[in-house]
Amino acid sequence: MPHSTKPNMARSSHLVVSTATALLLLLLSTCSCRAASSSGKNPTAVVLPVRKDGATSQYVTSFRQRTPQTPVTAVLDLGGATLWVDCDPGSYASSSYARVPCASKPCRLARTAACATSCVGAPSPGCLNDTCGGFPENTVTRVATGGNLITDVLSVPTTFRPTPGPLAAAPAFLFACGAKFLTEGLASGAAGMASLSRARFALPTQLAATFRFSPKFALCLPSTTSAGVVVFGDAPYAFQPGVDLSAGSLLYTPLLVNNVSTAGVSSKGDKSTEYFIGVTAIKVNGRVVPLNATLLGIDKQGVGGTKLSTVAPYTVLETSIHRAVTDAFAAETAMIPRVAAVAPFRLCYDGSKVGSTRVGPAVPTLELVLQNEATSWVVFGANSMVPAKGGALCLGVVDGGPAPRTSVVVGGLMMEDNLLEFDLQRSRLGFSSSLLFRQTTCNNFRLG
Repeated sequence: MPHSTKPNMARSSHLVVSTATALLLLLLSTCSCRAASSSGKNPTAVVLPVRKDGATSQYVTSFRQRTPQTPVTAVLDLGGATLWVDCDPGSYASSSYARVPCASKPCRLARTAACATSCVGAPSPGCLNDTCGGFPENTVTRVATGGNLITDVLSVPTTFRPTPGPLAAAPAFLFACGAKFLTEGLASGAAGMASLSRARFALPTQLAATFRFSPKFALCLPSTTSAGVVVFGDAPYAFQPGVDLSAGSLLYTPLLVNNVSTAGVSSKGDKSTEYFIGVTAIKVNGRVVPLNATLLGIDKQGVGGTKLSTVAPYTVLETSIHRAVTDAFAAETAMIPRVAAVAPFRLCYDGSKVGSTRVGPAVPTLELVLQNEATSWVVFGANSMVPAKGGALCLGVVDGGPAPRTSVVVGGLMMEDNLLEFDLQRSRLGFSSSLLFRQTTCNNFRLG
């Protein structure tokens, strides 16, 4: 077991401890990793395929890791601190892994006081001495544990269509060793979670530092019936048939920093590494919803505001905001027959009485107003309505309770078939609104 000033955190939730695992974005120059590709040159971009798991509504990716190369499946997470995978005996075998020593620069950058010193038995990724300790967290179940920080080869594709490949290798990609129990609640076959957060050892920053491309990524989440992609670095945003969103096609809004960590395991003084945006109002069918606007801001305790989450399948609203939005939506849809609510939703309709459009069910739009009236994220039926049992069609927002940590959590459904560009260098989010308007989807992304 690691020797640490931190308490035992196995199977713990919402812990506050003496050191940080959610780290701020640091300069690329802190990384000394070397990259390898089939051409011998650094790629300008790398990609990860994304699919939606039907059973859990989680977004799952795959890549190759270890020596010999082994396919690994992980759940994507816009939060989290780093990639973590199950390293229990029999789960992880590689000839190229290496420990992160306790006194090393990467361990200092991780700002963790945990250090494994008393492991007995044959050395393995999960049993190493003088090894920096991390605290991998399942952000779906909010369970965390202690685990070694190690490095190994990580290989990712440089093209996406017609097939992923060739591969570019990060020879010393840092990640955390989790445990088998930590994968409970994840999509079937997932061995861990892949963090896309701002954190120093999350995928965006590590890949940018390794391959020396811009610290940004584009996320295009699929619906149940299609495939999606994460693009790291500098690449054209091209979709079939002939749709290019690379230049001047996105709206931009600042990415805000919550000065108080929202991670399950954190230290006093840590800032959040999740992605917050400055929603100033919510509209239904173009009309402003009356609500307590102070809830849309982030207070000094880090409470409130709006963040984006891929582990929340639907958008989660503080109780009074949820009531105001659903009441406004009900008023705008008075002519559509209602049916009994289907949990976890409050507002459901007879799906046979709802028309269809290019952008999904013919229902009023939802609108997140950002820094000004000209910058709004408009949400159409494909991203707001959920088919439910008995032919019901429900408004896909859920009640997050009267005192949540974050007032508005934009969930996966609202982001599907939208192109989102997270530019960490400029600290801004670019968004396209629904690709269905352009007669394309995330499944039609092309790179290569």
